[in-house]
Amino acid sequence: MQQATRRLDLLINNAGIGSGGSQGTRQTSADGYELRFAVNYLSGFLLTHLLLPLVRTSTPARIVNVSSLGQQAIDFADVMLTHGYSGSRAYCQSKLAQIMFTIDLARDLDGSGVTVNALHPATYMNTTMVRQSGVTPMSGVEQGADAILNLATSAALDGRSGLFFNGQREARADAQAYDAGARQRLKTLSLELSGLSFKTSASVESSRR
Repeated sequence: MQQATRRLDLLINNAGIGSGGSQGTRQTSADGYELRFAVNYLSGFLLTHLLLPLVRTSTPARIVNVSSLGQQAIDFADVMLTHGYSGSRAYCQSKLAQIMFTIDLARDLDGSGVTVNALHPATYMNTTMVRQSGVTPMSGVEQGADAILNLATSAALDGRSGLFFNGQREARADAQAYDAGARQRLKTLSLELSGLSFKTSASVESSRR
């Protein structure tokens, strides 16, 4: 990315797999991780960290994580859901992980000029993901797009970070999102799963030589 552009003013993480489709069958990524955790959460975690140096030099900059009202506390004894799997549970866990990451990253970037916020854009938008789940759409894609653009561009959100929004209104996420211990456990696990903990350790060792 740094070879393609010198600035990155806005990063929106919106990759996702819904709870529909093959929801009764547990699937894994190429790395062997539960698929929804890997795609909905871990991919954005990794991409964001890889792009952070560029984002930091582009301040004021914003990071927006597209999450959901569908949230479920992470069971750290079985994050990959090898027992009691359902597509809905996997989806809701991955979306809460996004919010926990948002809050943690916002604290890490405090005072840097980079803000990080998450949102539920709209309920059951008319998307392929929703239709595949067998749910009748309740809102248009335009409504969700407006909510995302609000976090991306609104002057009212200048300097505001670590927040969760339901549409264009600030809201509260699942209680686990505000548990500092749970967020630290997720961060440590995510660094390990993404390979970033190895890179960080290698960088520290290199700096000591």
